[in-house]
Amino acid sequence: MERKNIYQPFEVEYKEMNECPMAPHRHNFFEMVFILDGTGVQCINENKFNYRADQLFLLMPQDCHSFEVKTTTKFFFIRFSNIYLQAQHKEWVQKLEFIFENNNHLPGCILKNTSDKQLVRSLVEAIIREQVNQQAYHLDLVQQLINTMITVVARNITFSTPVKLRGKAVNTTSLDMVHYIHQHIYEPEKLKAEVMAHRFSISPAYISEYFKTHTGENLQQYIIQYRLKLVEIRLRHSDLRMNEIAFELGFTDESHLNRMFRKYNGQSPSEYRRAVKATA
Repeated sequence: MERKNIYQPFEVEYKEMNECPMAPHRHNFFEMVFILDGTGVQCINENKFNYRADQLFLLMPQDCHSFEVKTTTKFFFIRFSNIYLQAQHKEWVQKLEFIFENNNHLPGCILKNTSDKQLVRSLVEAIIREQVNQQAYHLDLVQQLINTMITVVARNITFSTPVKLRGKAVNTTSLDMVHYIHQHIYEPEKLKAEVMAHRFSISPAYISEYFKTHTGENLQQYIIQYRLKLVEIRLRHSDLRMNEIAFELGFTDESHLNRMFRKYNGQSPSEYRRAVKATA
């Protein structure tokens, strides 16, 4: 299967297609695809979805995907590499990690908030104008517009964050707790049971049982496993040293990170990183 690469931190491309020129392929970068006009079928990891105008798709490295064009389609592609990610501010990288962890690798538009579709279209049209006009600081402005789009993506992914809710009705408090954990995963003090209990007006003695009743998962185990998923993302997509990862994700030290990672993954972080690079 063909693999595609990019050779700069990010690139944007506008294409109008009467038929899709690409066979199913994989690539080593992240890609957002916005449909300005047209209809067809998106295929990602052997799942298919009918696309139309004002839809946005997020494609991850190693996803297998293609588009089958039915009516003339105007595509807008935004591609960015690990180099681009590593150059961003810490808070923005954390936002990206939330997207990577919660994107489900299935086909379909990721814009769940209807009003955001017009916002994203406006951002895409602004990027296209900047690329055409090439005025002073246009690259800086394009980068800011791309980051704004990624922020919109993060917001929409929060609307479909997977959680195993029990019972027929969705419990909004338990969803709020999950979103709170994701938001404050880099702030261990805010994830203590007594702090969360106060935040959600639940007894400290009952909060863990409450979380498990409505999600099917132990509160502390959920926090640990989510934190370890972010460790995996750092290991796959950055060159950070183990002690840096341990510090940023709230582990006591590198040894603590190694013990927890091995307990849940059956191998050390270094072994995991080597295995990922060997198969890239």
